[in-house]
Amino acid sequence: MHIDLVTALPELVRSPLDGSIVGRARERGLVEIDVHDLREWAEGKHRQVDDLPYGGGGGMVLKPEPVFAAIEDLASRRRYDEVIFLTPDGVRLDQPLVNRLSLADNLLLFAGHYKNVDERARESLFTIEVSIGDYVLTGGELPALVLVDAIVRLLPGVISDAGSAMSDSFQDGLLDAPAYTRPPDYRGLRVPDVLLSGDHAAVDAWREAQRVERTRRRRPDLLAPDDREES
Repeated sequence: MHIDLVTALPELVRSPLDGSIVGRARERGLVEIDVHDLREWAEGKHRQVDDLPYGGGGGMVLKPEPVFAAIEDLASRRRYDEVIFLTPDGVRLDQPLVNRLSLADNLLLFAGHYKNVDERARESLFTIEVSIGDYVLTGGELPALVLVDAIVRLLPGVISDAGSAMSDSFQDGLLDAPAYTRPPDYRGLRVPDVLLSGDHAAVDAWREAQRVERTRRRRPDLLAPDDREES
């Protein structure tokens, strides 16, 4: 997979992309991620990418010229499966969307900044707009990093135990089961006996029951109406 990330503040994203699982995946050639400074496509002596909004109001708006120039230039070099704008009013990011995007060959992510992006760019350039939640950050750089991390960990070979990723919360609409490790008894708090039994069928049944119960308590909105009440 190849990911291009365009931002007016590239220094905010470069370091996180070099670390942890994403960084190791890049080193191993499992994903290519290129960060682009939007100002490379800005005109004028000061490479200005923002301006005051028409009609007044607070904040600044990313100008259409550098946004069009950046995306059209990059799109001339490769064909993108999706051109994604990170914005609070986009579709809510969830695991099914991450799963779908992880199957792409080429993605272009555009991290908005300032108050907004000129609407002409939004209407013309992006194939999907994505939000990581109902709140506002100072820019789209952190949401872009969230999306990249969620996608990359699903790529073949990135996580050594592929089954671990497939059993994560939300993969099948349920939260994950509680997890325990050594020691079996810590300060009088014991690991459930079933996990120490060696009975794999019993362990699987316990985990499934725990997943349903945890989802019912913490995220009942994920369950069908008939499953939200305890039987």
